Amino acid sequence: MHDFLGEAHAAIAALAPHKRLMGLDLGSTTIGIATADYTRQIATPRFTIERGKFQADATALLEFAATEDIGLLVLGLPLNMDGSEGPRCQSTRAFARNLTKLTQLPIIYWDERLSTAAVNRTMLEADLSRAKRDKNVDKLAAAFILQGLLDAR
Repeated sequence: MHDFLGEAHAAIAALAPHKRLMGLDLGSTTIGIATADYTRQIATPRFTIERGKFQADATALLEFAATEDIGLLVLGLPLNMDGSEGPRCQSTRAFARNLTKLTQLPIIYWDERLSTAAVNRTMLEADLSRAKRDKNVDKLAAAFILQGLLDAR
């Protein structure tokens, strides 16, 4: 069983007061990015990057993190509905392992089950076109993941 909340509490408690959190939704073709405000109360969707080579993706993420006073990275962990880890979790953990070789920023995971489904449902209810949904789903999912952590604290 994962202790997402315990890890989050410990990681946030270790942060300097002026540091912010960045949430990531790692998709197979894109990475959605969201940030929390300085009070760590509100997650805001920021942008989506098209995935390419790991080094280029990592550089873009870490450069953005440096400009935004980010002190903690929160990666959505795509668990199966029964809580087990499948290939997508292994891919996310591999991304995190590779990223830790390039940065001192701590990385924690947050359960992202149903985040994309919830975001899509909200966008459908807002009557957004498929093109607008596709363009925004990953950054909104990142915000949904990050807001879930913020609310759980």
